[in-house]
Amino acid sequence: MFEINKVLFPRPKHCCQLDGSFQLPSTGRVNIQGETSATLPTEKLLSQKLGSAWEASTAAAGDFSLCFRISETPLAPESYILQIGKSGVTAIGADAHGLFYAAQSLIQLINHDGRRLPCCEIEDTPDFPIRGVMLDVSRDKVPTMETLYWLVDHFAGLKINHLQLYVEHTFAYTNHRDVWEGTSPLTAEDIQTLDRYCQERCIDLVPNQNSFGHMEQWFAHTRYLPLAELPQGGAPLPWGGFQEKPSVLCPTDPGTFDFLADLYDEYLPNFSSSLFNVGCDEPFDLRGPGRSHELVNKFGEGRVYLDYLLRLHQMVTARGKRMAFWGDIIINHPELVPEIPSDALVLEWGYEADHPFDAHGERFAAAKVPFCVCPGTSSWNSLSGRTDNMTANIRSAAENGVKHGACGLIVCDWGDGGHWQPLGLSLPAFTTAAGLSWNLASKDSFDLAEACNLFWTEGYGALLLELGEVYRLSGALRGNSTELFHILSKPAKRPILAGVTPETLEAVLTRVDDLERRMPSGTSVLTEEIVHTFRMVRAACHRGIAILTHTFQEPATRKTLAEELEQACASLRHVWLLRNREGGLLKSITRLDSIRNEYEAG
Repeated sequence: MFEINKVLFPRPKHCCQLDGSFQLPSTGRVNIQGETSATLPTEKLLSQKLGSAWEASTAAAGDFSLCFRISETPLAPESYILQIGKSGVTAIGADAHGLFYAAQSLIQLINHDGRRLPCCEIEDTPDFPIRGVMLDVSRDKVPTMETLYWLVDHFAGLKINHLQLYVEHTFAYTNHRDVWEGTSPLTAEDIQTLDRYCQERCIDLVPNQNSFGHMEQWFAHTRYLPLAELPQGGAPLPWGGFQEKPSVLCPTDPGTFDFLADLYDEYLPNFSSSLFNVGCDEPFDLRGPGRSHELVNKFGEGRVYLDYLLRLHQMVTARGKRMAFWGDIIINHPELVPEIPSDALVLEWGYEADHPFDAHGERFAAAKVPFCVCPGTSSWNSLSGRTDNMTANIRSAAENGVKHGACGLIVCDWGDGGHWQPLGLSLPAFTTAAGLSWNLASKDSFDLAEACNLFWTEGYGALLLELGEVYRLSGALRGNSTELFHILSKPAKRPILAGVTPETLEAVLTRVDDLERRMPSGTSVLTEEIVHTFRMVRAACHRGIAILTHTFQEPATRKTLAEELEQACASLRHVWLLRNREGGLLKSITRLDSIRNEYEAG
């Protein structure tokens, strides 16, 4: 008989394994008691797993092998009690979610060893009320509905209860076709259908529409440019250099609020969620000589930002929603934190292992401002992932979130740099975030590779984690990306970071060859994504070696590199379409055009 605590994931808080087992029959009756709205997700889940030979009943008495009911006495939200005895199974849930999660744990046990279930008593409850994932569907991938359904099913199994789709311009707004045309946007019907699908799996689909910065796709069209804070572009960036294109709505222009009201009135009714993320991160243009420059000089960037945020709060509240927003600006103005509306939810994001979740969480907690910690998957701008950074980043977010009373943990999966990374590279991060946001105390007791295999990596868990470490062999590390990504995506004249040598890049190639030899047999979408990742890493290494050895200008070298790049582009197109809509693909591949031009020059 297997050890239950090594099979269930996320790990339960309390699990007592008893002698004996229960043989689940191939047919029987399951009793489900409670309000229909609360028990429907559990009934559907059990029906899918057990099959049509099982009959569901709400009778108060009878001969039942499985009994599921909502607790009549108060339990912590989303908690459950699962008891497996020699004669049957009893599950008690605090609410709809708790009952659903009891069923998910039972299904994990069934999946592991068929219908012979070990006797046990499990009492479980999550550490965070919100356990979520945010997917970038604006730079440049919009997933197919099949992909979204697949993700939601797996998120539900991981006891994730919150999902956001990050939108800048990829919703099919009726009056703004010129902005989303060609992007294969999400439609109102898509959102409504997905919302129902999420509700049936105890997941809150939360609307997310950036409402301040990151509006480049809108300002690329002249009719929106009058709403820009810095129409000419050129805002200074915190890390150096300049933001070439305008990206921020003018916070003092009344037209900005009319524009956003039009978006909100069409977008928000498609969601049943009471929460709405208005974004408002990285408003770089406020630091430039823009239309609000005098106000910023007089009152400060923080005050101008907060006044704008308060206007949005009024708009969101008037539409029956609770406002959430990214906390990167307000955290730098501690004197203004107490002025944040008490019902607003701050999303404290940071994607490096050393992000100050502790200091920032302490500040929000002291001001009694509700907040979520938001680490990242570390897959974007990387080619193959950054496993060590991902795990440390999520662990720090979870530890300090619990320490300072955060409302939740939401892991973010961004698509910067053309969204070259396939979805498979982010699966370990989703798994890590689910495990730690449910039960932080399990942080040293579960095997991440095995947990990934349990849900979705088909035996590739360990290989994915090792693939996410190959970047370290390159000889140089950088924040929010890898040098391998920059070698492949930036012009050859850009200096390669010190420490990267032909020898270190050869070491990366050797490791990739080794990983490919160890690939499990079989073919799947994940298999093809991993093989594609090998191609991209090899293309970066060969390019870097040519630059460092000064053979880049040799015709034969350029020809070889060009052929390899074409194969990588063809692979990117193929893998992209396995999970995503076509819109955005050309834009993503076009990011390699400057590299193609280099190979064709001379």
